[in-house]
Amino acid sequence: MSRRRISSLLLVAVLIAALLAFAASKATSYSEVIEHGPAPEVRSTPYLAAEQFLVAQKRAVDRADNLAALGGLPPENRILLLLGERADMTPMQAEQLLEWVTNGGHLVFVAERIWDERSASSGDLLLDALGLQQYETIAEESADSSKQSGADRNLELTRLYLENEEAPAYLAFDTSFHLYDAGKKAHAWANSQGATHMLQLQHGAGLITALTDSWIWQNDRIDGYDHAWLLWYLTQDREVTFVYRTGHDSLAKQLLKHFPEALLALLLILAFTLWHLSHRLGPLIETTNHGRRQLEEHIRASADFLYRRAGQGHLLTSLQHDIMRQAQRRHPGYETLAHDQQCQVLAAFSGLTIDTIDHALRPPTPKPVSVAEFTSQVAHLQTLRNSL
Repeated sequence: MSRRRISSLLLVAVLIAALLAFAASKATSYSEVIEHGPAPEVRSTPYLAAEQFLVAQKRAVDRADNLAALGGLPPENRILLLLGERADMTPMQAEQLLEWVTNGGHLVFVAERIWDERSASSGDLLLDALGLQQYETIAEESADSSKQSGADRNLELTRLYLENEEAPAYLAFDTSFHLYDAGKKAHAWANSQGATHMLQLQHGAGLITALTDSWIWQNDRIDGYDHAWLLWYLTQDREVTFVYRTGHDSLAKQLLKHFPEALLALLLILAFTLWHLSHRLGPLIETTNHGRRQLEEHIRASADFLYRRAGQGHLLTSLQHDIMRQAQRRHPGYETLAHDQQCQVLAAFSGLTIDTIDHALRPPTPKPVSVAEFTSQVAHLQTLRNSL
């Protein structure tokens, strides 16, 4: 290698080193936190934070997939938090659940239905069996409150007063709902300014706590106000069982939830199989009639096509415009005449009455008329056109 080439390489290396040193002197290190959102377990379990809070309070916490596991849960010293939807609860399940409470268990559940005065029931098996009724509250908003956001208007807190306590516990229940104790059985309750959101009553040897909503214990709300304290207060000295559903999902729902790709592949295979089995084999059979259609058939087919696609209005408007052109040709200045005078001119040509002509020349209505009325109007318009 020549000296000139070695010198050039050394010069390039020095320049690259100088550029790297300059870039390093200008670079600034920084740290960035990338939020990936909640973990899958948090997204699938809205009350995971409540479970972990109770575990931290030395509570024995477990989950039950459905109420079928109720028979294996001893009611003594046990609280059942039924926080999932109960739309598929059966009367037998409701009866077994209340029997479990009668034997000493503590049930916490959320009222799901609104009381219907006409049917004298709500359809909520637990509410109806306990004589509890849930209503929607009607908030009277002033002019100032109407300018506030929805979050500010719903900020009215529920207060829970306890004996030997000077200050109440504050809870952010949804103030749109109100629980009413129609049977006068409740011995404890929590109220906002205009509604009751928690009722507690004895049921046999057990205890029942009914809530208007359980959102205060969800992952993003349990740390607000006294929400965690209420959960601690209700579950103290008891083992805790969370129930998020009242029954098993059907086989179809489980397959759709856990194997959607396999179901899609199966449907595609089935579709391709049907397509293959229905595929035509062999040559097409030619029709024996090669005669051309008559002009009348083409005209009728065109009219039927326009009637289906454009509707009655298009056909009537076309006839009326054709009559207008023919009348202008036969009677110069026809277009400048008033409508009554135009009808008189057409009556002189066609022999039809003025009322018949007036009815035939009316603009089409947006709503289609009967077949008989449409046929009659078309016949009169054709008579006018032929007479011109």
